[in-house]
Amino acid sequence: MIEMKKETLFVAFSTQKGGVGKTTFTVLAASYLHYLKGYNVAVLDCDYPQYSINAMRKRDTQQVETDDYYKLIAYNQFKQLNKKAYPIICSSPEDAIASANSFLASTEMEFDVVFFDLPGTVNSAGVLQSLANMDYIFTPIIADRLVLESCLSFALSINELLVSNASLRLKELHLFWNQVDGREKTDLYDIYEKSIHAFGIPLLRTFIPDTKRYNKELSGNRKPVFRSTLFPTDRKMIKGSNLEELLIEIAHIIKL
Repeated sequence: MIEMKKETLFVAFSTQKGGVGKTTFTVLAASYLHYLKGYNVAVLDCDYPQYSINAMRKRDTQQVETDDYYKLIAYNQFKQLNKKAYPIICSSPEDAIASANSFLASTEMEFDVVFFDLPGTVNSAGVLQSLANMDYIFTPIIADRLVLESCLSFALSINELLVSNASLRLKELHLFWNQVDGREKTDLYDIYEKSIHAFGIPLLRTFIPDTKRYNKELSGNRKPVFRSTLFPTDRKMIKGSNLEELLIEIAHIIKL
């Protein structure tokens, strides 16, 4: 009897506005689930031509290979996990789904989630079709009027064109607040959230505070790392970042 592979979830942190964190959260989610929670994760880097996540993996690998401190941490981590770093596959947006399916068919390992990092505009070739083939989309938003209007326009279009179409794979799109200044999360956010709820777009309970730690990668100073493709977020830095709370909420929504 032939054993069928389980269905792999396709998830994207996506928006049509750059600089709000889609690539950062793709890396953080992949590393958290793969290295800390024991899930098998892959990443499709479709952000042509810069391929930001693949470039980050190259920086991470070079840092580990040239620094005995990180080399020892990596050795101990992968020995304990008994699995390799999650794969990062580069693809064009129009070939993203075919690339993911081809990769999954070529490996004996069963993957729980594939995260997609797509260009920040639905007008790019293939982006809309790729989004239609996600299971879930999560869109970071910030309390800037122009950014928020752009993100809401994106979310409304995706809901109308894709989520509401029962013949497509996409089940849900959820928004979540990023770069929140705790001193300002008052009336302004209440006004924005009323508008979001009026449009019928789900908004996650967890918000991400405005903190520089989200930019901390591996470096020669050997300080705790927050964002890496080879390591999960350092436990000393995760407290107060709301990252774990966000990813627990997301894992619940996608039924991991």
